[in-house]
Amino acid sequence: MTSQPERHAQPPRRAVLGTALGGAAAVALPGTAHAGEPMSSQRVAKSPWKLRDTMTTDSAWARFLRDQDLLWTRLPTLWYEGPFLGDGQLGSMIYQEPGANQIRFTVQHGRVQDHRPEFGSGWGTCRLPVGHLTLEPVGTITAVDWRLSLWNAELTGTVTTTAGTLTLAALIHDEVLAVRVKAAGGERATWTFHPEEAISPRKISEAPPADYTANPPWTTRTAADGTEQVLQPLTGGGQTATAHRRTGNDLLLSVGHSHPSDTAAEADSLRNLRRAKSYSALRERHIRWWHSFYRKSFVSFPDQRLQSFHWIQLYKVASASRAGGPVMATSGPWLEPTPWPAVWWNLNVQLEYWLIHGFNHPELDSLATTLRQNQEQLTANVPAAYRADSSGIGRSSDMFANRGVGRPGTGAETGDLTWALHNVWLSYRHSMDESLLRDTIYPVLRRAINYYLHFLTPGSDGKLHLPSTLSPEYPVVPPQDTNYDLALIRWGCQTLIDSAELLGIDDELTPRWQEVLARLTPYPVDANGFMIGADTPYAQSHRHYSHLLMVYPLYLVNWDQPENRDLITKSVVHWHALTGAHRGYSYTGAASLYAMTGDGDTAITYLRKFFDPTTRYPCRPNTHYTEAGPVIETPLSASQSLHDMFCQSWGGVIRVFPAVPTAWADLTLHNFRTQGAFLVSAVRKAGTTRFIRVRSLAGEPLKLRHGLTGRLTAVLDDGTPARTRDLGDGTLAIDLPRGREVLVHTGSRPDLSIAPVAVSEPGPAWGLP
Repeated sequence: MTSQPERHAQPPRRAVLGTALGGAAAVALPGTAHAGEPMSSQRVAKSPWKLRDTMTTDSAWARFLRDQDLLWTRLPTLWYEGPFLGDGQLGSMIYQEPGANQIRFTVQHGRVQDHRPEFGSGWGTCRLPVGHLTLEPVGTITAVDWRLSLWNAELTGTVTTTAGTLTLAALIHDEVLAVRVKAAGGERATWTFHPEEAISPRKISEAPPADYTANPPWTTRTAADGTEQVLQPLTGGGQTATAHRRTGNDLLLSVGHSHPSDTAAEADSLRNLRRAKSYSALRERHIRWWHSFYRKSFVSFPDQRLQSFHWIQLYKVASASRAGGPVMATSGPWLEPTPWPAVWWNLNVQLEYWLIHGFNHPELDSLATTLRQNQEQLTANVPAAYRADSSGIGRSSDMFANRGVGRPGTGAETGDLTWALHNVWLSYRHSMDESLLRDTIYPVLRRAINYYLHFLTPGSDGKLHLPSTLSPEYPVVPPQDTNYDLALIRWGCQTLIDSAELLGIDDELTPRWQEVLARLTPYPVDANGFMIGADTPYAQSHRHYSHLLMVYPLYLVNWDQPENRDLITKSVVHWHALTGAHRGYSYTGAASLYAMTGDGDTAITYLRKFFDPTTRYPCRPNTHYTEAGPVIETPLSASQSLHDMFCQSWGGVIRVFPAVPTAWADLTLHNFRTQGAFLVSAVRKAGTTRFIRVRSLAGEPLKLRHGLTGRLTAVLDDGTPARTRDLGDGTLAIDLPRGREVLVHTGSRPDLSIAPVAVSEPGPAWGLP
């Protein structure tokens, strides 16, 4: 093998972007004394190769996903027990109508919100309830037998009553809830739609603000074709319209919402119904979308309960979010009574979207859409004196990012927009879509960091310091230098420098960003690790890990820096040593932190705490989660914790099987998307990696930490040897042009099959089986 030829070398600025943005060390990794030397021990392959993907047919997918389905043999009585349906906007949860012999189908929509910002996000711009359907049988319900099919994204099953049987099927597609119910014996299906008062779900925890005026009552009307509509006008302008029509055994329902128009929602809801001719016609389009959706990636591992959970989260996020749609609120499109009926920007929204990248589903990223479309609002959110060059967002907002942000020096929480932009940067790094960097990340991040720059001041030590800001959600505000913000400032300045170079922008602020990186005060640290901020130790239980952001997910301080390993370990251990405030995402966060260190056994131990029913806030029977109200982010972040065990790609290095628990001897990944826009397929059997295949979608530099031992073979898809360099520390640089694939393995060419692995840890289905 020879070194990489110059004709494939990337410009230096691209190599910098792939490393410095992620906070990694220099390209020459620690211990690479022989970096750049050829791999003299590699074998030369003699023929092309191809993966044998067994997951290419509908029948293979149907069999595999059937084993991951949720099941019910008992009637669910609460929202977090029942089936759930959605299409990224319209959502429904199914459970017993409280206190009645009926089945409730909730009807909620991610775009339905109030429009009175003067009352804040909890009341004035909150998500608003729409209503619910009830299925009312003749006899008393005695049993149910339901299956939520992930493959078809459809609920099917029976309801047995003292009078007979109801056989039902339900799905949501193109903003239409479709239900088909067939009655047998003495049963019949009666449907009633119940509009709900258009008032904040926050009413369960507090009274409305002073001077708050209730929204007007709804009105109803029936069209000539029998379609019934409920029209809900709003005091702040706009309208919600719910239309439903029953034809034979089929019931179809759609929700429209408009603002500032007071009438457009009526036409929208009717138009949606006109497109859905019948349950069967809608189902045909629906399953075509979902069957194509699942094929984009595949993962299988031997823990049945967790494997099922993992696939349910993919179904869940696709039911809750689509690019171009509303950013997910704390409960997604399944609104229930809650103190958090809005979008929360200090942890929730960030955790909601991480899993879409590894699963290879960029089309689900409504967060990037939201920040791109609402840049003027992000500017309006900062105090007027700073709007010329700054942007920000407060802790919670509506779907349009409407929420003011406080000033550093007042103890305000100021870093949330910058953290959300890190999510969008992850979308860029996993796609290498330069337009996302140019049109969204660079201009908005520039303004978000500018807001900080107005307040950084030199101290007597010559360092730049930030006046008091809040570390979400620690109850003590440091007098200055909150670690949450210092980490975001460092990440933001380095990202802007590297992005300007890549985009060819000669930015007048570059010297200022460089100065900040050189002079910004170090992170406050004490004997227990990272503090909350200056003169403020981590001294009481803290459910967030906001003070550890530089470690995860920013990776500015990371395990590839041996000098920081003790600090990382002390910090994580001390964070969890103080108990009482921990929540589900405290355990998923710890799992991801330990996965970074390569300790898969400790990582899975923490992750399992989230699934332990004796934990104060565990995962619920349908994989949803609740504290004082529904919160969608924690189960989704648990899937990202699994991804962090399977494959990591921070710092410009792809790490395959970096923290797999010892008990999981077999594992299959296929088309797992990484930073640099690579698709990774890898198989682990009997505790050993058998092969790794990497496909380049963008031609970025490939550095692969492969975990293989022995003499390596790296061969391109045409059978020719790949050009490689040994970077040391088990990392291989591989010359892989855009659109090409490389296979890496040891020994003779292994079986290149992509297939489900056998279950070694059986477990019950989710739901109420």
